Amino acid sequence: MQVRSAVLREIGATTPYEESQPIHIETLELDSPEKGEVLIQIKAASLCHSDLSVMNGSRPRPLPMALGHEAAGVIIEVGEGVTDLEPGDHIACVFVPSCGQCGPCREGRPALCEPGAASNTAGTLLGGGNRLHTETEIVNHHVGVSAFSEYAVVSRNSVVKVNKDIPFEKAALFGCAVITGVGAVVNTAGIKLGSTVAVVGLGGVGLSALLGAIAAGASRIVAVDINENKLKQAKELGATDVFNSKDPDVVEQIRKATGGGLDYAFETAGVVPAMEVAYAVTKRGGTTVTTGLPHPEHQFSFPYLSLTAEERTIKGSYLGSCVPSRDIPRYMNLFQEDRLPVDKLITDFITLEEVNKGFDILAKGDSSRIIIKF
Repeated sequence: MQVRSAVLREIGATTPYEESQPIHIETLELDSPEKGEVLIQIKAASLCHSDLSVMNGSRPRPLPMALGHEAAGVIIEVGEGVTDLEPGDHIACVFVPSCGQCGPCREGRPALCEPGAASNTAGTLLGGGNRLHTETEIVNHHVGVSAFSEYAVVSRNSVVKVNKDIPFEKAALFGCAVITGVGAVVNTAGIKLGSTVAVVGLGGVGLSALLGAIAAGASRIVAVDINENKLKQAKELGATDVFNSKDPDVVEQIRKATGGGLDYAFETAGVVPAMEVAYAVTKRGGTTVTTGLPHPEHQFSFPYLSLTAEERTIKGSYLGSCVPSRDIPRYMNLFQEDRLPVDKLITDFITLEEVNKGFDILAKGDSSRIIIKF
């Protein structure tokens, strides 16, 4: 079948993207789902910094590539061997397909699936190969999803069935921002009731972490960003304190205000200065968690002695250390109970044709989640 897709054809294009147009809206051929795959009609897809990091070269991927991964839609057709989904089911997409058979999957850590990581890097589906193409070239898949398209063929293991009562534009958030941010808090860090928390970087993932910390019973939540509008939004969502990290004395201010630092600090911006702030405001005996995806050449350093003498912990969190089939329904239940109001992260709606302009807005840091509605 033919589908309209947002295809990235240039990495490292100059900004504004609305002028350089690195993403082209093209009509592609989409093959039918093969064994273990499903055809979905995309109903809503969010713009995420993970997409932006492919565009600017921080996360190199093979071109041309149909972008998009944080999405929700409807099952249209199932391939051979898919027995637990049927046409009409609503789904949220997940950006790490898990094989269920490799070492990490058997250990209950599907976010670290080895075949899933390999296929994402190669631009293929989990089972291998590509389903998108023109008459003359193959078009690569973005993390097995390619959601900035009218339709997509994905691995069965790239989707989670969701409640039909949840609107698509809200369900889309759960496949990346919500499970990454909330999961970092409750899975990776496992914060305790009454803990004190800092969140450094207030994009969709950071604000999801803030909401997760509230739901998990944190007693104090310090929000840190360079954008005053984001700080205002964090305060409205429930942050007890906000600090602008442009201030050269921000670490000293936070440590003084919190009596020496926080139990947990979450870095979600994916830049070294943010990680340095997060580590510096973590108290003795505390834990610093990063969900950030910086450029692979960037290095983070810290006082070596503090790791031992202060019994510090540094942890990475990918996909929120989640088991998507378990955690997405749980988080959606919290959302429906008004205990996880992630719909407040949505700030803009755009059309598929406005995708380059949308990434300009995202790159400026003035928006939490921008939704393409189909």
